[in-house]
Amino acid sequence: MRRFRLAEPVVMLATVAQWLVLSMVTGALVGAGCTLFLRALFATEGHAYAAPWWMLALGLPLGGFANGLLLHYGYRLRRSQFVDNAIVAVNEQRGKMPFRTMWIKPVAALITLACGGSAGKEGPCAHIGASLAAAVGRTLGLNREMRKRLLACGVSAGFSAVFGTPIAGAIYGVEMLAIGRIRHDFLFPGIVAGVTAFEVARYLGVPYPQYAVDFRGQFTELLFLKTVLIGVLCGAVAWVFVELLQRAKQAFGWIKQRFALWQPLVPAIGGVVVALLILVIPTSYLGLSLPVMDRALQGDAVPYFAFLWKALLVAITLGSGFYGGIVTPQFVIGAVTGGAFAHWFGLAPALGAAVGLVAVVAAASNAPMAAILMGVELFGADSTLYVAGACVAAYLIIGHRSVYPEQQIAFSKSTWIFAHADLPVGEEKVRLSYGMMRWLRMRRRRAKRDA
Repeated sequence: MRRFRLAEPVVMLATVAQWLVLSMVTGALVGAGCTLFLRALFATEGHAYAAPWWMLALGLPLGGFANGLLLHYGYRLRRSQFVDNAIVAVNEQRGKMPFRTMWIKPVAALITLACGGSAGKEGPCAHIGASLAAAVGRTLGLNREMRKRLLACGVSAGFSAVFGTPIAGAIYGVEMLAIGRIRHDFLFPGIVAGVTAFEVARYLGVPYPQYAVDFRGQFTELLFLKTVLIGVLCGAVAWVFVELLQRAKQAFGWIKQRFALWQPLVPAIGGVVVALLILVIPTSYLGLSLPVMDRALQGDAVPYFAFLWKALLVAITLGSGFYGGIVTPQFVIGAVTGGAFAHWFGLAPALGAAVGLVAVVAAASNAPMAAILMGVELFGADSTLYVAGACVAAYLIIGHRSVYPEQQIAFSKSTWIFAHADLPVGEEKVRLSYGMMRWLRMRRRRAKRDA
């Protein structure tokens, strides 16, 4: 190893230079692409909040039908068999994604949010980032490992551009790939691409909100335990959200199969269901619902069942076949949960909303490190101690579930739980470990003997 003492630093310096160039080019492309999408989104989203019910009752089924047509027929344009899912592309497709169909998901998301479907805005941006990064890798003829890293940093750049959190976005793009594992060799490209995309988008006029939540004051062990309890609550809420999403997908899949429906009709039926639900659920939970989140972060009163209203609308929208992001709804669900229940723990509603916002992301996306950094970037360094315990607690409480069924399980979250490594969440059935089952059997035998 001695003869490489001088060669190794030179090689690593060349690696840094290589990824600086590749990541900055990719980040700039992604920042520009996401800006185009966000400008189109700002021009179309938000009108549903004040629209009369009859207009929503007409627009939601039509939007669902348009989504169905676009997703059903659009993918016939691709020439390869690769799927356009970033997690699958990194874990299973050697960093390859189709480019000809890159426009389908952004257009479908615009339709979803314009007609009032409840979804997020980050999914299309992450998709744009992954597609552009895959195209750069293919154009330059990069090898398998470099393509995977470049695609992951494209995802990071997309998240950074849409949320205005370059470091958290970079970590999220890497952490979302697997539960319990972060590829450290992905971090430098992801951070460089994330910062570049954020700066490009900001230069091109994308506005990013500023939140003023007061985290100052003496931080005590009791206060820390209170934030952990909020994290436990948010983990349970994230569990409900993921279960609703999965059940909605199963229900609409059963309807399609039972009645032999043409695929584009399924999201149209979802639009009808959403239209009926908003007869009793406020229309402010349609679309992105960012005004609801903003009010919670300002400390305004929030109904106890606000999280359920948002979770249910998102589950029906996405579960029926509309396309949209899944992280922005986690923001909203977390903020309204923390704001509504903060007084249970003797905390200010705004502080509870801020902690809840990132805690639900940590749980539902299985990305606690990204969520903690997101809290720091959104609310300032004073929030670190408040959000850290909540995020990790929420991450543990949800167990081995995820809003991303393609997310792999790298390591089990508990020594009492067994899960096969490197299998997607949607395919692996976790179970009690052998040691835990043996302990339970011994307890039962003792109980019978004592009886």
